Amino acid sequence: MLRALIAAALLAVAGCGATQPTAPAPARVPTLHPEVLAELPHDPSAFTQGFEIDGGILYEGTGLEGRSQLRELDPETGAVARSVALPGALFGEGITVVGDRIWQLTWRDGVVLEWDRASLTLRREVPIEGEGWGLCTDGARLVRSDGTDRLRFHDPGSFAELGSVAVTLDGAPVDRLNELECVDGQVWANVWQTDRIVRIDPATGQVTAVVDAAGLLDPARRAAADVLNGIAAVPGGDGEFLVTGKLWPVTFRVRFDG
Repeated sequence: MLRALIAAALLAVAGCGATQPTAPAPARVPTLHPEVLAELPHDPSAFTQGFEIDGGILYEGTGLEGRSQLRELDPETGAVARSVALPGALFGEGITVVGDRIWQLTWRDGVVLEWDRASLTLRREVPIEGEGWGLCTDGARLVRSDGTDRLRFHDPGSFAELGSVAVTLDGAPVDRLNELECVDGQVWANVWQTDRIVRIDPATGQVTAVVDAAGLLDPARRAAADVLNGIAAVPGGDGEFLVTGKLWPVTFRVRFDG
């Protein structure tokens, strides 16, 4: 019995000293950079809050009290084809197209606006909880940012909230998520007051890529402009996007490269 106990103890010590398998290191989140393919004019008075191409039209939502608009632009030239002012002093935010309607968030006014797409007339105002920042659709749900580290999901017909997910990068929360673009099952989000755009897996909330857009707008033109904000996927553009910012005089057609 004594010999058996000694043998067992020796085996245990040997086991403790043996090399243990280690978990693989998590994959590094890639940093991408915008490759500029073209430039087109952008209205430098537009406080850009929402940016989306649908049906050959570039839709833009702008902000600021008493100056907020919903606009139709030519995606090739940036020219404004039509525009409509938001009611009263509503502060416009993100937009997205859903069939024959356009949803437009307001910042702290507690409502989201439903517009008729063909006529650009207001159908109704729907109450929402919290702030409105960015908005996009994945085809089945609306995805909303509210300035926090969460993406919130909404019914595209009623705007009822369906759930949410916390957004993280390497395990740390990413807040100030702003203008959104839903593309191929991923959500691209401008990070307010930075030159970063993050790509998010909406199923997990994990950031899968970071776009470093520092220097995209040169210092001379940046002097009178505000922050980067506005990303619109170019349909059939093989991964191309239109990117602009608040009060920027230019929109860039870009592709994100590693």
